[in-house]
Amino acid sequence: MRRHRWRRWYYRARVRGTPLADCWARPWPSTRQAWLDYEYLVCDAEMSALEVARGELLSLGWVVVEGGQVRLDSAAHHLVAASRSVGQSAGIHQLRDCDLHGAEPEALVLRRLCEAARGRILVFHHAPLDLAYLDRASRRLFSAPLLLPYLDTLAIEQRRRERLDTAPQPGALTLTACRRRYGLPDYPAHNALVDAVATAELLLAIASHRGGVDRQGRPRPARLGDLSRH
Repeated sequence: MRRHRWRRWYYRARVRGTPLADCWARPWPSTRQAWLDYEYLVCDAEMSALEVARGELLSLGWVVVEGGQVRLDSAAHHLVAASRSVGQSAGIHQLRDCDLHGAEPEALVLRRLCEAARGRILVFHHAPLDLAYLDRASRRLFSAPLLLPYLDTLAIEQRRRERLDTAPQPGALTLTACRRRYGLPDYPAHNALVDAVATAELLLAIASHRGGVDRQGRPRPARLGDLSRH
């Protein structure tokens, strides 16, 4: 948190008057608070390559989690205009060049993301990959990385398995595999929005297993710190 504060201070003049500055103006969430006290923007991105230096952001989906529920009325899915053909990467993300006709400029999609993220905690499954692309887009538009609070369901599950002294097997930390461990069904379709909803459901399942008991021995909801210590 201190590192983020310092970096925000460094970039403050660059982002002044932007949607990102509005996000930064909100208080940083406290890990001592119940996780239910906050709202979450669960996101998933599709890109043309796993290496940000070679790839482009192709689509972005998100959905809000509020009060322990997935708000499907908040769901959004944006196709992002690419500067070149998606090529063979279409076999991974199922987006062909023809699917991207009418896609929106990256800058517009990022502005909408910032508007949706205002006052909320971002959630990803494998945050480093998604944030690498989103931070690059943010640097292009706002001359600064996002520097927003976030949770990573993959990292949470990885830490849980390490505490259980269980070495993750290949594929054990995929979104589908993590969902199955909590008894959640598979989704037949695959796009950024579907994966965002799937991640949101996984977050709810994880939180339901992370609660504790208060001093009177009564069940208490998980604190944000129970989820963010990964």
